[in-house]
Amino acid sequence: MDEGKVLGIGGLFLRADDPGKLSAWYREHLGFTVTAGGEPAPDGYWSWKQEAGDTVFSFFPRTNNYFSTDRQMMLNFRVSGLDSLVAKLAAAGIAAERKAEWDHPSVGRFARIRDPEGNPIELWEPPAE
Repeated sequence: MDEGKVLGIGGLFLRADDPGKLSAWYREHLGFTVTAGGEPAPDGYWSWKQEAGDTVFSFFPRTNNYFSTDRQMMLNFRVSGLDSLVAKLAAAGIAAERKAEWDHPSVGRFARIRDPEGNPIELWEPPAE
């Protein structure tokens, strides 16, 4: 292993009005391990084992409208089966926004939702390799 090198994102910690409720929403609707307030998830797991893939880490100017300017950040999740996930979310009453101009053959396809506390989430299905 290289010495003194960041290997990846080890965690993402967000503040929430109701951490337990918000964690449960992510587990139920997006299907991965999310914990609340330093406690393990109900299944006893602390972390989410991700599939390897690209991660974009990018800063935008505060006035850029790529996502809501009233929010400091937007979560972006790499997904497979975007259409199926959007349909599953719709069945649960969660509206997903899609725009043709967001999709690009060399970048992938996108949809956007908001969690119950209004945090913007982008769902990204990379192109098939």
